[in-house]
Amino acid sequence: MTPWPAPGLVTLDIASESDLPRFREDLQDSFGIAVVETFGSIGKRPIPPDEDVAASLKAPNAVVHRILEDGRWVGGAVLSIDAETRHNSLDLFYVRAAEIGRGIGRKAWAAIEAAYSDTKVWTTHTPYFEKRNIHFYVNVCGFHITACHHAGQPDPHRPDEPHLPGDDGMFRFEKRF
Repeated sequence: MTPWPAPGLVTLDIASESDLPRFREDLQDSFGIAVVETFGSIGKRPIPPDEDVAASLKAPNAVVHRILEDGRWVGGAVLSIDAETRHNSLDLFYVRAAEIGRGIGRKAWAAIEAAYSDTKVWTTHTPYFEKRNIHFYVNVCGFHITACHHAGQPDPHRPDEPHLPGDDGMFRFEKRF
């Protein structure tokens, strides 16, 4: 007899090609919340733009995961995995807008760390105005802010970084093991 998973069990699976349109829409809905709260509108162009999401999904070494809670799709992550250096990056991470604030992000990050336990360094980025993300990465996940990049000091590792509303830049985070 197979035991039932504990309620609220968060797991990962690999997204299929047919999942990608919903993945993009859910991601943009989730990201749009902070933009609207901060700037009042996201205008007609989704955040992040379709082309940026597509580039992340198709990037070399990209692994696209759906985040599941009790088997129900509640979020997603795009990871860039370098098996040789074990310096990996969290390129995109979201919890569906209707699911925010229930601890899913914390459980999802724990699942990611468990799935890629040989990682030496994780890096990620978030916009300066995303206070929830900054709190999450630093206080919940144990990342450290290692840089702040903006138009006057662009990230040398991400020279094509899109400019965000207000153009005050992005924080870069690292977590070392």
